[in-house]
Amino acid sequence: MHTHAANNHERAITILYATETGNAQDLAERLAHHCRRLQFTPTVFSIDAYSPEELISETLMVFIISTAGSGKEPRTMSTFWNMLLRSDLPSDLFEDLDYAVFGLGDSTYEKFCWPAKLLSRRLASLGAREILPRGEGDEQHHLGSDGAFGPWLLKLSKVLLHLHPLPEGTEVPPGDTLPPPRVTLTPGVPAEDIPEPLFKDKRYHLATIKQNDRMTAPDWYQDVRHLEFEFDEDVYYEPGDVAVIHPHVPAVDVESFLSSMGYANIADEPFTIEHNFPDQSLPDHLPETATLRQLFTRYLDITAVPKRSFFSTLRHFTTDELEREKLDEFLSEEGADDLYDYAQRVRRTIREVMEEFRSAKVPKEYVFDLFPHLRPREFSIASSVLRNPRRAELCVAIVQYRTKLRIPRRGVATTYLAALQPGDKIPVGIKKGGLITLPKDVHTPVICIGPGTGIAPARAIIEERTRQGSKENTLYQGCRSVSKDQHYRAEFEALASEGKLVYRVAPSRDSPEGVKRTYVQDLIAEDAKRIWELVGESGAWVYISGSSNKMPAGVKAAIRDAIREYGGKSEDEAAEYVATMEREGRLIEDCWS
Repeated sequence: MHTHAANNHERAITILYATETGNAQDLAERLAHHCRRLQFTPTVFSIDAYSPEELISETLMVFIISTAGSGKEPRTMSTFWNMLLRSDLPSDLFEDLDYAVFGLGDSTYEKFCWPAKLLSRRLASLGAREILPRGEGDEQHHLGSDGAFGPWLLKLSKVLLHLHPLPEGTEVPPGDTLPPPRVTLTPGVPAEDIPEPLFKDKRYHLATIKQNDRMTAPDWYQDVRHLEFEFDEDVYYEPGDVAVIHPHVPAVDVESFLSSMGYANIADEPFTIEHNFPDQSLPDHLPETATLRQLFTRYLDITAVPKRSFFSTLRHFTTDELEREKLDEFLSEEGADDLYDYAQRVRRTIREVMEEFRSAKVPKEYVFDLFPHLRPREFSIASSVLRNPRRAELCVAIVQYRTKLRIPRRGVATTYLAALQPGDKIPVGIKKGGLITLPKDVHTPVICIGPGTGIAPARAIIEERTRQGSKENTLYQGCRSVSKDQHYRAEFEALASEGKLVYRVAPSRDSPEGVKRTYVQDLIAEDAKRIWELVGESGAWVYISGSSNKMPAGVKAAIRDAIREYGGKSEDEAAEYVATMEREGRLIEDCWS
């Protein structure tokens, strides 16, 4: 965990971000770049890499906080947040701290930007001064979080300059000035047998693919895989933990891109990378020496849909007058809709954009400034280490669809996984999930709700519990069709026949035409009396995993109804009962967007 000495410089500013997918980090780095233009000295930390003890010595901070699932804080924020919630903290603890908060979320969910709201209130209750009303970026805006972040950043700039006027004789440089690159590249020495950089991190282990099988029916629209990884050493993980996969972009796509960018002749020339600005990040586990081919295969993402900041940087490298005019239109206030239609609406990738803006000549020193990081993907582990301490299993839906332009798309990480063959070896990280804990008493009942690939953590819980000798397990599995996508059906039916599992399945598309579809929350409503007996009388723990759409709210509503109807509670008392379960860790959501 990083610490930084208390910086008494009046223009020092600390920026903390909490992210699940990297969006909050992108905004934090944009903010840091902007603060440097305002003559501040920014320091940027992921919130899990920041020592909370440093807070007491801070005087100026900005927090960029994303939302996980249907209103939870990101996993990276949990330790920091729990520290702030301590009841023994004095109300004037942060009386010297000025702060601002920007949240990222999706307004279709009830708890929109909830972690940012709670953080803002908690800091104020501990004596800190909020210098600007909280900003809230909404994924439903046609510009995504940029729709709110840009205007909020302008307001923040005015507040910062009011509180900390520019030193005499200095002024803010124009916003369209090309900043210096975040790296310096110097010719390197070709090296053979370079050790895998990931293995410097103790969380990563060499894994051999033992199984990569399609579980859905061959004629089903979705390809869902069961993958098994075997390690050469014992590994440790718990239900709710995740496997971290670093994907590779297909070689044919990389080769095509390098050619279109004019990099083909230098693609395999090694260079040494020197980091110039620590507040502008580089990809994790980046080697000291690399080639452009390696960078665009493993570390830089040419498959992503570009954000507005990408076009802003691209403009500096475009020489054709018509192309520059087009970029100026995209970046203007009036052109926001055109930019959305060009990029986000049709899911146009960076690679495709670069093929259209052919005059752009990007110096290799600027590749880290223009192209986003190719981020590792996290997948919930679908097995228990108690069954085999040298194996981990995943349940993965292969991402494939057509854009509005009817162009086929495949997810870079799941395409990488789908292509793996038994015997292939890759590095796999094991990371704490941070959300799921199991009751210490194996006789305490548990209820798992897992539609779709949300069955992964549910399967891990049930496998762990049955290995511990528990028979008090209930599973509500959601699928579309029993014959097409009821994942791990035989396995769960076997446990049910052995008396170790009560197994209920909601196949939403198997109902006759005209009959209401059945979802997991409908089965819970049918079982309301038993649900109350488990939750209210036997102290059952409830785990909800899967997509954070309407399902989690529907499940909690069904549980509230069961408590009201069979527990003799009022509507408000039933709602408070569920809220108490959440606070006590007896009702846990492990959901994703």
